[in-house]
Amino acid sequence: MTRIVSVITAVHAPSMKYLPEAYESLLAQEMPDEWAWQWLVQEDGTTGAAADHLPADPRISLGTGRPLGQGIARTYALSRAQGELIKVLDSDDMLTPGALAREIDVLERHPDVGWTTCRVLDLLPDGSTAGFEGDPPEGRLSRGSVATYWREHEYRASVHPTTLCMRRELLLALGGWMALPAGEDTGLLIAADAVSDGYFLAEPGLYYRKWPGQVTADPAHTEPTEWVARNGVIDARARALTSSLPSPSRTDAV
Repeated sequence: MTRIVSVITAVHAPSMKYLPEAYESLLAQEMPDEWAWQWLVQEDGTTGAAADHLPADPRISLGTGRPLGQGIARTYALSRAQGELIKVLDSDDMLTPGALAREIDVLERHPDVGWTTCRVLDLLPDGSTAGFEGDPPEGRLSRGSVATYWREHEYRASVHPTTLCMRRELLLALGGWMALPAGEDTGLLIAADAVSDGYFLAEPGLYYRKWPGQVTADPAHTEPTEWVARNGVIDARARALTSSLPSPSRTDAV
């Protein structure tokens, strides 16, 4: 029986032109035996224009919906997911070779780990790449450790939420992505960290495209009033989740 990783991609008009490159990065994945991927592309809108940028591949499922933001678009796509694992891939980004296989390996070897993240390489406009020197070491991320770092560093996480790969049941239990205009992926990361250990992969798993049209480049993304409110509700949800569970008692393991 084939086991599935459901790769979810929210897309809006400005980023549709990058979908072919995201698809090529999926084609380049060498999947472990008995594993395959499906690609759930969800337009944040109802034009259906994303179809013009996608090949005729039965592994691709295209959906549309009212333009309510990429968090809600991803949650809509979750309704079509067949996989036991859910992987995020933004429309303007690309997976590195072997990314899915590495995440599958971790989650199979560590059944008590609920999610993974990995190192990111920024893909710059000139085609060069740049890494981030503040990544944690490879290994287990004990429950609550990501939120602690995030709170101590002005709501900047120690790992990149865009690289999340998560067990489907955990994602559903958390309600999918938060209904926020931005930071919905950080909200999911911090919520997952509140209830489950994670794992960080030091080998780069994502090319994160830097370009003027990306959502995080919009000045509204860091507008102070919204920034405080948005991260405040992310924090409040994580604290509520944490308080509903017993404190972790075991030591970290790699």
